[in-house]
Amino acid sequence: MTIIGTAHVSEESVNEVKDAIYEQHPDVVAIELDRGRYIKLKKQMMGIEEDDTISVTQIIKDNKVGLFLTTTLLSYFQSKIGADLDVAPGSEMIGAIEASEDLGIPIALIDRDISTTLQRALNKMGFIEKAKFMFGLIASVFGFGDEEEIDVEELKNPENLDDLMEMFKDEAPSVHEVLVHERDAYLAGRIMQIPQDHVIAVVGAGHKPGIKKYLNNPETLPNLRDLEVINEKKGIPWAKIFLGLIPVLFVVIFFLAYFSGINITWNIYEFIAISMIMGFIGSILSGSKLISAIVGGLVAPLTIIHPLLAAGWFSGLCEAKFRKVRQSDIKNLAHIESFRDLWQNNIFRILLVVIGTNLGVSIATLVILPSRVFIPLFMKLFGG
Repeated sequence: MTIIGTAHVSEESVNEVKDAIYEQHPDVVAIELDRGRYIKLKKQMMGIEEDDTISVTQIIKDNKVGLFLTTTLLSYFQSKIGADLDVAPGSEMIGAIEASEDLGIPIALIDRDISTTLQRALNKMGFIEKAKFMFGLIASVFGFGDEEEIDVEELKNPENLDDLMEMFKDEAPSVHEVLVHERDAYLAGRIMQIPQDHVIAVVGAGHKPGIKKYLNNPETLPNLRDLEVINEKKGIPWAKIFLGLIPVLFVVIFFLAYFSGINITWNIYEFIAISMIMGFIGSILSGSKLISAIVGGLVAPLTIIHPLLAAGWFSGLCEAKFRKVRQSDIKNLAHIESFRDLWQNNIFRILLVVIGTNLGVSIATLVILPSRVFIPLFMKLFGG
């Protein structure tokens, strides 16, 4: 049993993997890929181009926006590091596949489906941890924080890996649990299921210590099927409850005023007009198409009342009809050097429309409407 710990964007790792396979000629080569990523790499190796359009509409319908954003940001980082080092992400896996096929050695796919891994991580994270994690990713994308030259080979050093894993654990314990510990167990379990004797396993260097620990203590392995289940997050959704109380409060004030005999016709007109105008302005200032801004404005009054809806998703969906999102947009994020490059990226443009519309509606909800509509009504109700 040989475990090769690699860096996913390292030319030295590519050579190390190939040399080991050619020298040892194992019975099986196990690689840290799931079936989806393996097929994608194979098509890349064969030069097969496929329709890489991403259905933003389907992502929103399936309630996978968080998963999509996380995947996009993580793909950006890997592509960015790969571009800086002039090594394509996953090159060591391609090297393992090429060497194995050259020698006629079977390949075992030992990783868990990436969407399962990320969804389990998101489900385990609390609101504050999720906010910190996403802020850290986004801040890094826009260049905030320390700019240090990356020595990938040094990252494979066990002492450096321990420090990095400990820092990761402190910053995002739930993510660390799913991305590291769970996958250590899953990778080790899949390796143990391989019937052949001589195996070379190609995995990320960060997983090597955990895998070896499980292989040496197989009785500690959890049931692999339990690690493939996506459980809905349990607990009280305080954030949703808080957001839901705002429109409820608005509706209660309207009803109390109405039943108290106060004429609220003009207040309702103001509520609708202010909501629509701010939704439209927020969308148009974020660079949306006119029709997207109109849609965002039209739905704004309804989304304020309904806590689970956001005007930005409607304007963003409309914008997605005009700006087709492709896998290449994610890859191109790694090569962005100016705001002009960013402005031409469809992912950025659609997200900007979503954020801009929601920001406009939020200003209306939290600032303008209370001062113009609800506080005056409240004062009339209680004789202020």
